[in-house]
Amino acid sequence: MKEVTSKALAIEICKAMSDKLGKDIIVLYVREKTDLCDYFVIASGSNAPQIKAMGERVEELVEKNLGLVPSRTEGVRDGRWAVLDYGDVIAHIFNDETRLFYHLERLWTDGGNIERFNDKTGELYTNVPEK
Repeated sequence: MKEVTSKALAIEICKAMSDKLGKDIIVLYVREKTDLCDYFVIASGSNAPQIKAMGERVEELVEKNLGLVPSRTEGVRDGRWAVLDYGDVIAHIFNDETRLFYHLERLWTDGGNIERFNDKTGELYTNVPEK
């Protein structure tokens, strides 16, 4: 099987989140800021069932398309903040209130390491203003 880059994994996670109508999907490149991973993928869901569905869709599509399973998951069933750890990429799915409270974008961005996912094109864009 072909080795999957962390960027390709991040994009696949974005697509899975978008499938379940995730909002404000972003990718933060954090390799130079932490030893935890290369990327954080962050998205919001409107309610607990949607957050659960997004987490389950990420697991389903990443395994189907890339043959990868998360080493650890937390909170997928709870619906406030779900974390799926794929080693080089960690996916965070928040409800709006929890995302505002923790504001990972503020903690981890330096302005040049953030990309937004465009669900119409399936691509990442830098310097795209928030919706």
